[in-house]
Amino acid sequence: MFESFIKAFIPLFVAIDPIGLVAIFLALGRNTPQIARRRIANQAVWTGGLVALAFLFLGQSIFLAVGITVSDFQIAGGLILFILAARDLTHSAAEEPAKLTDDFGVVPLGMPLIAGPASITTLLLLAQTQGVFITLAALVVNLGLCVLAFVYSDWLGRKIGSTGLRAISKIISMLLAAIAVNMIRRGWTG
Repeated sequence: MFESFIKAFIPLFVAIDPIGLVAIFLALGRNTPQIARRRIANQAVWTGGLVALAFLFLGQSIFLAVGITVSDFQIAGGLILFILAARDLTHSAAEEPAKLTDDFGVVPLGMPLIAGPASITTLLLLAQTQGVFITLAALVVNLGLCVLAFVYSDWLGRKIGSTGLRAISKIISMLLAAIAVNMIRRGWTG
């Protein structure tokens, strides 16, 4: 059971990337008061969690209604995930991110960063291979890590530094690209 949990936890951890979210959260919330940042962090986790739960439990039904298969979603999700990972890997730190409103918890943090193509596809595949309850437990633990990452974002930012956070995010993006290639390969052969 523990081995199944680890097999579900690690891909979700890589897909959600709580450490990379800290870097994004700190960058987007740079001029946002602390109270507003707590509210935004709550919005992000709740939005991402609810969307992920909806796909975990209703994903197959949605696919049947639309007429697509998990393999189709794997290929599409893998391509999107690869593009996102490649964009992150080639993004220069000197480039200024687009200006967002102060209410960025729902979009982009909740969706598509916490619950995006990578995590949704990963959830659906894990539900088939590891079981729904193991996948749900791995999701809950990963969302808990997101909460901790947001709560301790200032501390992590000071300890690791912006360069360290970017480096960790790039490593995770490389893993994400490899997972994307794996998803495309599995979708193609599935």
